[in-house]
Amino acid sequence: MNSIFDYVLFHFHKLYHLPSALEVSYGLDGKSRVQITPTQSTFFERQQPHPVQVVWKEWHGHKLPLFFDEATEQPWFTQDDDGNIILQYDLVASAFYLLSGWQEYYGKDRDPLGRFPYRASQQSRHRMLTKPLVNYYFEVLREAVAKAYGQPLAPRLWDGKPFATCLTHDIDFCQSAWKVAGKPALQKGNLKLFLQLALQKFTGKDAWFNLPEVEKELKKLNALGTFYFLPETAPYEGHPNADYDVASPALQKEISRLAAAGHEIGLHGSHGSGLKARQLRTEKEKLPASVAGNRFHYLRFDPVKSPALLEELGFAYDSSLGFPERFGFRNSYCHPFRLFNFKERQMTSVWELPLNLMDVTLNHPNYLQLSPAEVLPALMPMLEEIVKFHGVFTLLWHNENFSSYGMEAGLQLFREITEYVQEKDTSFFTAAQAVDQVQKI
Repeated sequence: MNSIFDYVLFHFHKLYHLPSALEVSYGLDGKSRVQITPTQSTFFERQQPHPVQVVWKEWHGHKLPLFFDEATEQPWFTQDDDGNIILQYDLVASAFYLLSGWQEYYGKDRDPLGRFPYRASQQSRHRMLTKPLVNYYFEVLREAVAKAYGQPLAPRLWDGKPFATCLTHDIDFCQSAWKVAGKPALQKGNLKLFLQLALQKFTGKDAWFNLPEVEKELKKLNALGTFYFLPETAPYEGHPNADYDVASPALQKEISRLAAAGHEIGLHGSHGSGLKARQLRTEKEKLPASVAGNRFHYLRFDPVKSPALLEELGFAYDSSLGFPERFGFRNSYCHPFRLFNFKERQMTSVWELPLNLMDVTLNHPNYLQLSPAEVLPALMPMLEEIVKFHGVFTLLWHNENFSSYGMEAGLQLFREITEYVQEKDTSFFTAAQAVDQVQKI
């Protein structure tokens, strides 16, 4: 169980200003200032995706699930005669189960694209996707440590701000607005719009070749963004990849311009690349040598193979772990964390920047189908959790949805969401900057 404890305590250290000689033991050793009662369950010795039972215990008005405890009559923690704090519940096991992605690695459920589906998750079963439970577990532990040491523990902030926001953009399409939006317009008899889009396309400026417009919105926010480019153009098993050639002079000029302005350039690993190291390496080599991060196209992260593959290729971080069907916290955590290698039973060197919200989730016919007026009220509870725990809000907004020919009210919604986080006093980071700040702690 040492690897489990080490993994959880590593991430706890990243969140707070802790005593320099912190004594926390996973087990009742009779001497550590904080002692955590370990579970008697043998769950982690087996390969089952889900715990047999879940019990719930209240913490400051919030009901928290405990996956490896049997009863909840005891207080959260007690104090022994020497002043040591005894945590009566195994928060370590519950935190590890959610944060590491155990249910995804050992679960066999996959959707048609090979992704672990929301419907198969504990987050879906217990309706807890918008509650970062690992952060709540860490708050219980923080209070225990503060009581044991007789001092408050301040949270780590983001350049003095209460939380961070990462604005990210997957560049899937740059050359096909004339077709995707123009042909339906023609079918509806709107010849003027079709001709307008076709003219833009054939004069070399498709309506979705709009990265300067995206950058203009970022400048209004005084923010730098992260742009993930897709180097593969060939379809994969009937699914489209990029509609542009990343090696073309026009795209190379845009990439160089964005990088020179301080924006981050990342890799958008193509369909199937989450399973194939050679393919992902080839794609990475088509982008600047400074590429640190990846996000898989269609969020096709493979829980079994992708972590080791990303580590092998030297990526600093990935940002694919969000459910396409829902917004929230796929690993029940609102901070960057290190991916876990279950085969080796140790954490990898690769960080994960959790993806909280993808634009397509909001209105896709297979997903939430929210009207523009419903979006911000629906998101506010999740955003409030991120603010409360001084976490990171990672937003994916595709470039086509900054135009008039993408999702309904796409630009308006981007502005409403970013205005809201500005009002909450966020600090904007690129994805790599956010990961780097946590890594340096």
